[in-house]
Amino acid sequence: MILTGRYPFRTGGTNQDACIKMNLSEICMPGLFKSAGYITSCVGKWGQLPSGPKEAGFDDFLKFKGSGVYKNSLEKTISYVENDEEKTLKENEYLPDLMHEHLIDFITKNKDNPFFVYYPMSHVHGKIVPTPDSKPDSKDLFADNVLYMDKLVGKLVDFLDSIKIRDNTLIVFMGDNGTGNQWYKNSTIEGKVLSGKKGEMKECGSLVPLIINWQGKISKGFTSDQLIDATDFIPTFADIIGHKLPKKVIFDGNSFSGLFTGKKMKKRDWIFMELGNDWYVRTNEWKLNKAGNLFDMSKAPFEELLISENMYDDQIIKSKQKLQSILSKLAPEKGILDTGTGDGRHATKGNKIKSKEADE
Repeated sequence: MILTGRYPFRTGGTNQDACIKMNLSEICMPGLFKSAGYITSCVGKWGQLPSGPKEAGFDDFLKFKGSGVYKNSLEKTISYVENDEEKTLKENEYLPDLMHEHLIDFITKNKDNPFFVYYPMSHVHGKIVPTPDSKPDSKDLFADNVLYMDKLVGKLVDFLDSIKIRDNTLIVFMGDNGTGNQWYKNSTIEGKVLSGKKGEMKECGSLVPLIINWQGKISKGFTSDQLIDATDFIPTFADIIGHKLPKKVIFDGNSFSGLFTGKKMKKRDWIFMELGNDWYVRTNEWKLNKAGNLFDMSKAPFEELLISENMYDDQIIKSKQKLQSILSKLAPEKGILDTGTGDGRHATKGNKIKSKEADE
């Protein structure tokens, strides 16, 4: 959704394996920036997307497959590809550090030109293993990985400051998905466990942090409760760089650049989420899923109260009808459906997306 600006039922990217079979032309983000004269780079994980970053339109890249293990071991030697050259980690090298070094080198070479970087960072994803900063007797490797990721972000920001381009650089930091099974019960807010985890269609299966920094444009400490989903980035970036999106393509996102440019724009009052064979539409107050179940979201992200029909009043009926009309207009059931296990994690081995568009 980030790279295409489109919902999965349009692209075929309904589960992890299905994304690999997705039509490469769906990846619009690098093309958007290149059309506006930007130099582009992709640094990080790519294993669950079609072909490679170069074929998707990025000028520069470092990519790798897998998650969690970023050092060589007796069981496994880590390899990665850097601008078409396949490389193997040397002894005691740490892949996230190499990613950072590649990124700094790219920015250094292009600091006087407009550039865009897609930087899928790699920490806090199973398998959780020690970082170079972890103590031998560390009792919390999960926290160690969070801290190392934060350290790398800090080093990047300090570098942008040092070459004096921070004020002209928009930084977007966004989470990937809900917390994994092993750790979500410990990922609390003021001791309260969140509703949902990775792979679930509950609130915190998909609710993630979003931090946007642009010195001189966004006030320190500014927060917003505006609804945003991952399709919104392409139209937002297009607004910022003054580039129009192709009219022949259906983009599902809304620009939220007005939050920090002052430009008046229509606010999104609902978001859509899809995974595997399930989906829902959600406003600030209510959520309606594929099965027609309505949830009161007033206590989210900690609780999602299922509303039984005997609780319906005129206001609830009206709210449900609004959500149903949105789903009817989107019509995800008429798009590319998931042919995997149905849980959104992986397709059944040997299964293929039954779509000419997805197989081209």
